[in-house]
Formats: sequence, C-alpha cells, structure tokens
Amino acid sequence: MSRLKVAMIGHGFMGAAHSQGWRTAHRAFDLPANPQMAVLVGRDGAKAAAAAEKWGWESSSTSWREVIEREDIDIIDIVTPGASHAQIAIAALEAGKHVLCEKPLANTVAEAEQMAAAAERAARHGVQAMVGFTYRRVPAASFMRQLIAQGVLGEIQQVRASYRQDWLVDTAAPMSWRLQQDQAGSGALGDIGAHAIDLVQFATGLQVQAVSGVLQTVTGHRPLADGSGFGQVSVDDLALFAGRLSNGALASFEASRVATGRKNALSIEVSGTRGALAFDLEELNSLRYYNREDPQDRQGFRKILVTEPVHPYLSGWWPAGHMLGYEHGFSHQAKDLVESIDSGRPAHSSFAEGLQVQRVLDAVARSAANESAWTGVVHHAEIRTA
Repeated sequence: MSRLKVAMIGHGFMGAAHSQGWRTAHRAFDLPANPQMAVLVGRDGAKAAAAAEKWGWESSSTSWREVIEREDIDIIDIVTPGASHAQIAIAALEAGKHVLCEKPLANTVAEAEQMAAAAERAARHGVQAMVGFTYRRVPAASFMRQLIAQGVLGEIQQVRASYRQDWLVDTAAPMSWRLQQDQAGSGALGDIGAHAIDLVQFATGLQVQAVSGVLQTVTGHRPLADGSGFGQVSVDDLALFAGRLSNGALASFEASRVATGRKNALSIEVSGTRGALAFDLEELNSLRYYNREDPQDRQGFRKILVTEPVHPYLSGWWPAGHMLGYEHGFSHQAKDLVESIDSGRPAHSSFAEGLQVQRVLDAVARSAANESAWTGVVHHAEIRTA
C-alpha cells in the first residue's frame, strides 16, 4: 500500500479535528493510498511538539516554508487563520503539493482569486486542491443533495439556512484572532456563514447571484487575554441576509455567534413544488422529508434515518442505526482527497467553489455597507459536482 505523507500547518481546534480525520480515514475505508501524518507545523516549537505528540504526528517544525520544500511531503493541510491561507496555499501548489485548506478560502476576494488560479494551474499537473467545507460530507447532507438532484422536490422555490452559536453572548469573553479583521477577514459571516452558503449551493446545485444583508457587532470591545485592558472588535457578531438563487428562488441566511442557547446549530430547509427537505446538524444522522404527493390524510414531515450502508459514506462505518458524529466528516474529507489524488478526478469542494463562496461573502459585506442594497455576486466558474 502506497503512502501519502501529510504536513499540517497550524493546529488548535481545527488541527485536532483534521488530525482525527487523517488518523481514521484509511482504517474506515479501503483507500488507494494511506495518509501518513508526517509533520505538524506551528510558530511555537514547544506547543507544536506537544500537539504533534498528542494527536499522533511523527514530528513537528516551526517553518512551513521548509516543510513545503521537502520532497517527501505530498499533502499540505492548512488550518491557520485566514490571513495566511493564500501565501501558504499558493506556495504549496507551486511546489507540486496537494492542498487542503480550511474555510473560508481566504480573507478577500483578491486572495481567493489568486488561490483559485494557482489551483487551476496546478491541476494541469495532476495536483489537487480542496477547501474544507466539511459539513457537506455529513452523510445526511450529502444524501439531501442526491435527493434534490433526483428531482424529489420538483422546482425549488425557497431555501432557509442558518448557523447559530452562542460563544460570544458573554461580553466578558476575551479577544482572539477570530475577532480581528486583519486575521479572520470577517466574523460570523465568514467563519460560519460560509458553511451555510456552501451547504445551500452544494445541496441545491444553485448559486447565490445577489444578496441584501446587514451585519452587526454586538459587543464592540472585549478584554485582552493577558489582562492588560480591552481591544476593539473589528468583525461582525451577527449577519442576516437574503439571497437570490440562480433559478430565481429566494434564500434567507443567518450567521450568529450571539444566539443564546445555540452551540453549533447549522440547519437548512429546501422547499419545492413537490416537497421539502430539512437538515439540522444537531440531529446530524437524519433528514426530514415532506412529500406533497402523499395522500392528504398522511402528509407531514417524516424522519429518514441516514445510517444505512447505501447512504453516502456509511459503507465504511457501523451497522445501520449506529450513529456518526461531528468528527466523521473530517475522515470523509480525507477519504475524498486521497481518492481524488489517486483518480485524478477534481476534488469537491474545489478552490473554485471556495472562491464562489468568498464572492458571496464579499457581496454581503458590500450590501451591508450600502444600507442593505441588493448587490450582485460576480460569477466566473460553475459549481463543480462531486
């Protein structure tokens, strides 16, 4: 069995999740090559070494440039703040490395365009680039896409999507890089709104073409982690926007980090002329399906338990009814990238798709700055399917 040596740049929360994916993918699925967790890179040598030891990486480093130059490294996995995504990803692609980059793809449209162009050039030489929209790889979300593609909903008329968390409800929560525009690009909009946008476009096969939105920073100053005072929050805590889809349907979006009581609540509901489908990450092993063509006395949303071997990704896991969790999406992400590298088939979610989401994020920000005026989203690439 051949091996693909992986280097992960950055660590933290996302580093833990990605490490879980790399550790388990080849144990759950019969992959054409086994990922090998070769090196973890961090700015602080001691912290990087400790994370590597804890999560199962063979070694650690403090220089991502040196790691990219290593001939034995095949995949670069980027889990750093958004401000460094473009620099690292482009350097890795130009060095012939396959790249997995956390979302959102970049902090600006210009950076995302540069990354997508680099990925397109690298693809001519068989190099793969994937952005980490992990929730589309939850089996129920993938199954939702399949059902919509089969036409079970008829013509899509309306979509509702939200991603709500509450970790910033506490006004005493300290400053972090996620609250600084120069590091994160945006707040709730880019951090979790990007997932909602991607899931809508992935599930429906439609693109967001225009938006009207509003952004709000609920708590403008937060205590510095070292106790030396307060820092100014330069990103949004809450984003609300409407979107016009490419078939003319309307979609509503909410991204909030101040939704009291909601810990990680991503949901999407798609309504069509023949029925409706609803997915909720808090019940991630199931879909809700409504069929208008059922007899009138038996109409109503029904629960589909998405745990059968015939459902997406489930063939590698447990017997029917034995549930999956949050971490399994990262195993599916690693599986998909390894199989794309072997087959040469373009990976989904591609950098082109990441760029499309970035353009929607930018349009929302421009709309919010212009009194919520309807703002067009520039499109140069079709959404690639799995």
